[in-house]
Amino acid sequence: MSGNKVEEYPVIWFQAATCTGCSVSVLNTASPTVRNLLVDEVVPGKHVSLRFQPTVMAAAGEMAIEAMDSTASANKGGYLLVVEGSVPIKQSGIYGTVGEKDGREVPIMERVTSLAADALAVIALGTCASYGGIFGAKPNPTGCVGVSDLLARAGISTPVVNVPGCPPHPDWFTGTVARVLLGGLPSAEEVDDDGRLIAFYGKLIHENCPRRAYFDEGKFAKKFGDEGCLHELGCKGPLTYADCPIRLWNGGRNWCIGSGGVCIGCTQPEFPDLFSPLYVKVSDVDLPVIGEYWLEKERSAQDE
Repeated sequence: MSGNKVEEYPVIWFQAATCTGCSVSVLNTASPTVRNLLVDEVVPGKHVSLRFQPTVMAAAGEMAIEAMDSTASANKGGYLLVVEGSVPIKQSGIYGTVGEKDGREVPIMERVTSLAADALAVIALGTCASYGGIFGAKPNPTGCVGVSDLLARAGISTPVVNVPGCPPHPDWFTGTVARVLLGGLPSAEEVDDDGRLIAFYGKLIHENCPRRAYFDEGKFAKKFGDEGCLHELGCKGPLTYADCPIRLWNGGRNWCIGSGGVCIGCTQPEFPDLFSPLYVKVSDVDLPVIGEYWLEKERSAQDE
């Protein structure tokens, strides 16, 4: 056994307005397993210590809140905060509360801002935490927003790395955690304009889709089960950044389009408002195409 001291990173995994699907996805990671992530050294000499995660922790009620609060107070500036779910802010956040303090219910927005202010960094897990997601969709009666938006409103400058997806792929989360532990916070060149690591979100689904050739040839499926590109059936792959076609899901077995469905654009800030209805073709947008033949054919069809 090595005599070198292992550097420990406490993690508070806070669940805001969420369906818990992000937890279900990430905690079922296959390689590394969740045991590798939480028990072993994720990277040599560095260990993640999960101190608070409501879905899997044994404690509940005041005991659980005490675990969260004590971790934050004892490790100011040195813990990672993972936020799952969006944050309701309308009417001072009364639509979502977690625990009590001095006899009053504590709004989620107050918990998140307080924890984020003292964190080393924040990982916004899932599209809801990253951009508002389904809970922030119109008409958004509770005023749900993503973590970056919340912290900007509160004037808190703690760095936020977004890991969107509904739910996100386990690799996107474990890879982001490993990146932070290995090299610190990502540089500006490593993240895109939406706060995502380019390593995972740097390419359009459309660029690596196995049905891409159908698109370039102008062969579109008319109904599910047909050969052809699924653009006419509502596929949002030409507008969505993620490496799903290469990484695949469920241990590398399949993914949305591989199973006959469409990409619904769940990693995008505009999800779900811009991409709804899900099974209706997106119109009035410039889509990436290749081949002068298909470009010319498209122009001719428009002229007729």
